[in-house]
Amino acid sequence: MGTTSIHTHGCRVSDEWTIRGMRALVIENETLRVTVLLDRGAEIVELRHKPTDIDPLLRLPVAIHDPARATGSVAGAVGNFMDTYLGGWQEIAPSGGPTNTHRGAAYGQHGEVSLLPWDVMVLEDTPARVRVRCSVRGIRTPIHIVREMIIEGSSPVLQLQESFTNEAGEAIDIMWGHHIAYGMPFLLHGAHITTSARTIAANEAPAGTPNRLSCNGARGNWPMLAGPDGIEFDTSVVPAYADAHGSDVLYHSDYPSDVAWYSLYSDHHALGVAVAWDASVFSHVWQWHEFSRTGGFPWWGRVHAFALEPWCGYPTTGLADVSARGNQRVLAAGERIDTFLTVSLFQEKTTPTAVGRDGRLSF
Repeated sequence: MGTTSIHTHGCRVSDEWTIRGMRALVIENETLRVTVLLDRGAEIVELRHKPTDIDPLLRLPVAIHDPARATGSVAGAVGNFMDTYLGGWQEIAPSGGPTNTHRGAAYGQHGEVSLLPWDVMVLEDTPARVRVRCSVRGIRTPIHIVREMIIEGSSPVLQLQESFTNEAGEAIDIMWGHHIAYGMPFLLHGAHITTSARTIAANEAPAGTPNRLSCNGARGNWPMLAGPDGIEFDTSVVPAYADAHGSDVLYHSDYPSDVAWYSLYSDHHALGVAVAWDASVFSHVWQWHEFSRTGGFPWWGRVHAFALEPWCGYPTTGLADVSARGNQRVLAAGERIDTFLTVSLFQEKTTPTAVGRDGRLSF
């Protein structure tokens, strides 16, 4: 039997929603509303700041589909992830990036847990605090992920407390990430990034890839990076929609403490998103641009997306290649990782100088 708060003020929760036949969870207070599609990876499809009525997350101009019911006319070479991708925020494991096979397990785009149904349990339900537990076990890999989601009082802060357990009788390799993508209308007039990262690097893209903004494989001190012409550009600036072009993948790294953070702020909307996480687990942030120019499947020249994704493992080439490079995380038999990630929405017009693991911002 599901749970819906019997109080009508403060923090509230309901896991009795359905969207297109899929179980959905809603947690909210007076400043924040979070919607989670439990039957498709417990992905966060709404992170709404109520005072401005803006959801900064990317939402593609496509219908919502249940991956268990969405059957294409032929199986896609990259798997099923892109067939139902909406934007939003997915949890990805145990592989990030393209189709690959590692230790006999074949993975489509972005692994497997983002397409599986997750279990849910409401642990706390009071006007002062809501705490919900979502969990999933892999099918092709013996992994167990538990995510507790917490909101408190009237704060526009969502806290995630997570564990990742290797249930195999041997060591396994993993990539684990939070695929958080931002879009319109939040990015219509551009935004800027502040972060505790000290290093920025460009992906090594295949030769001839169009619209690259950076020089392949370049490295620099955040936020400056060499472009294709060798001239440095500022990677912290997200251009307005009218000025944006090109696609790219960059990597942030080298955090001075275990509490790493970034903020993404829109001057036009006077609204920012700040994310803090455990850098001892998620050692890199993938900065992905897809600025409305890439034709053909899956973007068709109509997607304006910008993502900042904390990851364990890099680059974006899939678990087999990442493991061959030695950039994966290795979990011993029975080993469990405990970690956190927090997202805060804020309206202060000054630049944050720090974000705590509880989501509190310093200016």
